[in-house]
Amino acid sequence: MFVILVYDVNEKRVYKVHKVCSKYLTWIQNSVFEGEITEAQLRMLKDEIKEIIDEKEDSIIIYKFRTKAYYEREDIGVKKARSDDIIF
Repeated sequence: MFVILVYDVNEKRVYKVHKVCSKYLTWIQNSVFEGEITEAQLRMLKDEIKEIIDEKEDSIIIYKFRTKAYYEREDIGVKKARSDDIIF
């Protein structure tokens, strides 16, 4: 499946959430990841994120598409770096 993940977390947890998301998806821009992922990988990703975030304070939104065939993305303006372009 194709997934878009968006997060809004406390500044103290941003790096940890970013690092976990980077294991499974491609970083698109601040707090946004996308990519092909299996159901099992998505469960692992969600489990790892739940260990980090405070569900009373932080927010994670995951958009799931069964296939990328009906997905279209249009970039306007500056394209942000992908995770493989960044050294942590």
